[in-house]
Amino acid sequence: MPYPTAHPDAALDVAGDGTPDDARALLTLASVPGVGPARVRALLARLGDAASVLNADPRALAQVEGVGMKTARAIVAFDGADAIEAQLRQADRVGAHLLTLTDPAYPHVLHELYDPPPYLWVRGALRAEDARAVAIVGTRKASDYGKRVAAHFAAGLIERGYTIVSGLAYGIDIAAHRAALDAGGRTLAVLGSGVDRIYPQAHTPVVRRIIEHEQGAVLSEFPLGTKPDAPNFPRRNRIIAGLTLGTLVAEARVKGGALLTAYAALEQNREVFAAPIPLFHNGGEGNARLIQRGHAKLVASVDDLVVEIENQQAPSQPATAQRSASAFQTNPTDSPTPGKPPPTDLNRVEQQLYDALAAEPIHLDVLCERSGVDVSNALVYLLGLELKGHVGQLAGRQFFRHG
Repeated sequence: MPYPTAHPDAALDVAGDGTPDDARALLTLASVPGVGPARVRALLARLGDAASVLNADPRALAQVEGVGMKTARAIVAFDGADAIEAQLRQADRVGAHLLTLTDPAYPHVLHELYDPPPYLWVRGALRAEDARAVAIVGTRKASDYGKRVAAHFAAGLIERGYTIVSGLAYGIDIAAHRAALDAGGRTLAVLGSGVDRIYPQAHTPVVRRIIEHEQGAVLSEFPLGTKPDAPNFPRRNRIIAGLTLGTLVAEARVKGGALLTAYAALEQNREVFAAPIPLFHNGGEGNARLIQRGHAKLVASVDDLVVEIENQQAPSQPATAQRSASAFQTNPTDSPTPGKPPPTDLNRVEQQLYDALAAEPIHLDVLCERSGVDVSNALVYLLGLELKGHVGQLAGRQFFRHG
């Protein structure tokens, strides 16, 4: 039976349970094995909405860059109705609701990500005021000093009208969440599990407080029931950074999720800040590394941080993009290959983009100006070029040609 096509002017509710039909279709599409967020976005860009994708002929799906016939057939053959219904029943039990990319309530700042999640499960409520947000992150094995730093900045930012974003983890994260709540403000907790699988479980009272006191929200891009698996947390970190105007590293080790969140913020052209660490303090080496390399601005007070945010440059300015790109080392497999023959398997748009590229990385905005391709289409076709091995990408939406 064909999936009902989403109405252009009003969300359908075929099942009558309050869930728009286009949201059901998106959940179904995202649940197909082998169809991750990148393919979902490419399919939606080509066919308009998830229902149209589910109803499409496999040959049409296979023509979408990065999909191929194997994935196209998997989409057509997929029967996930029971799993989707189970998700929706569980959502009802825990009071979760779904925000899709096209929902007006979907955080607009996440649209700026290179790979925005197709949907978010949310418990609690996101508000317009949450657009003024700062992430506070750091080590799970936080010292008393680090926890005091997190709490001090969280409380001070709440007083100045900011929302605090973090990941609900032990150490710095939970100190920031609690301080924000104690100050009477709002806080968003982004999970690396389903919103019905609070991790760590010991922080369930904090989640209950966020929701019941209407002081924020708990959100995740992962399906309900998803366990807290290690690969989920780097993906989670990009959302923490993406929801904010800047990220403060309160106390971090050289290796760990806090630095990954900082680098995710740099990649998204967001500001990164680091608190000062006492000279003989063992545990804040990550802060020193970020400051030494020019990846983070030293902030000794809440006022320092607020002034930096208010004076920050627009994210699209090339200088900021170049700075964020320098925070990463190019993977050897992404380096241009001298003498490689030009590709012969490109369509018209891909050829435009490829011709506008060079061995030296250029920013997406520059690439679009040179090629005449708009940003949304460019991202889809660049994804296809990456999957074919013709194009590489660095942080800050910097792209270069292989060969």
